[in-house]
Amino acid sequence: MSLKDQLTQDMKEAMKAKQTERLGTIRQLRSAIKNKEIELMKELDDDGIIGVIGTLVKQRREAAQMYADNGRPELAAKEEAEMAVLQDYLPAQLSEDEIRTIVTEVIAAVGATSMKEMGKVMPQVMARTKGTADGKLVNQIVREKLS
Repeated sequence: MSLKDQLTQDMKEAMKAKQTERLGTIRQLRSAIKNKEIELMKELDDDGIIGVIGTLVKQRREAAQMYADNGRPELAAKEEAEMAVLQDYLPAQLSEDEIRTIVTEVIAAVGATSMKEMGKVMPQVMARTKGTADGKLVNQIVREKLS
């Protein structure tokens, strides 16, 4: 079953179970997918949909952090709840140790020795961790290894 079919099925289940928060989040996701398809003028496959979900998760994470920093815990909690629903559709996230292993392998393969070569390392690491790792964490680990 494709991810798009799964979303449709989950939306119907959320309607029947009267889960308004989950339903709203799934509708927002489906809308974002449709907008991306219109923008690209082609239908998205599962990898494209995972990319859209990743973008939405990142937006929710940043918004929750901003609300928390500005003393709005109720809005931060809402963003975190939406983020939890979205993360159900992402592949299992890699642990920090697994990311460190991938970064070490890529650095060895590229032969990078300094921060100047971060531009060679990051694209390869992100390609290998696509949808399964937070870009900010990957960037932090690469900087740590190259410094």
